[in-house]
Amino acid sequence: MTINSLEAEHYLLEVKLKRDQVPSFDQYPFSLPVVRNLHNLELHPKVTFIIGENGSGKSTLLEAIAVAWGFNPEGGSKNFRFSTRRSHSELNEYLTLVKGIKRPRDGYFLRAESFFNVATEIEGLDEGPGGPPVINSYGGRSLHEQSHGESFFSLLMNRLGGHGLYIFDEPEAALSPTRQLTMIARLHQLAQSHSQFIIATHSPLLMAYPNARIHQINGSSLDVVEYEETEHYLVARSFLDHPRRYLETIMS
Repeated sequence: MTINSLEAEHYLLEVKLKRDQVPSFDQYPFSLPVVRNLHNLELHPKVTFIIGENGSGKSTLLEAIAVAWGFNPEGGSKNFRFSTRRSHSELNEYLTLVKGIKRPRDGYFLRAESFFNVATEIEGLDEGPGGPPVINSYGGRSLHEQSHGESFFSLLMNRLGGHGLYIFDEPEAALSPTRQLTMIARLHQLAQSHSQFIIATHSPLLMAYPNARIHQINGSSLDVVEYEETEHYLVARSFLDHPRRYLETIMS
């Protein structure tokens, strides 16, 4: 399917790899399965999930998309320009982002592993002069005074205002199953408010969101799959249907 940017209503239509400029597919990050086999990644107008095994490259790809869009590699909005430790790859320089005619009013890049650094940067900014405290946009309470899950929910419920492009890397990392379901409700609310999400996840709960496209990294390919075809769903269902039998098998 070819996307017509004049008809599409989402902000980011697809991501293309400049394959002819890649120095070598035998070196990182181009050797990662998801990059080696990337040609063009078409994105859903509302929610796109990127799933795959650990080490398959989904977080590296997500980070590169975020940086190519203009986000800070460690997370936050486009206004964040801090750097705790340079660790992102050069992949963003080899991506072409095909954008729609509409521009988002809001945006945020969430990395579960570096959200602590974002919280620290917010406190540093609020110690300086001028303007209202940044933390007010996150509910007014220091993110460091909350658990990881609570601080993420403060972001989700207070900072994100709709009409935005939101890129999340494993947001379920600090969330209980109940909170993941609450996140789906908030995600739907924001999607209905002209927002677009790109999410890398392992959570079979989150990827059950119906108005979405799931791209699954399958070894040498990047495939669009139905929810019930994902390994995450199949393993979770198999385990929950017969937990004792499953445990006896893997422990024998």
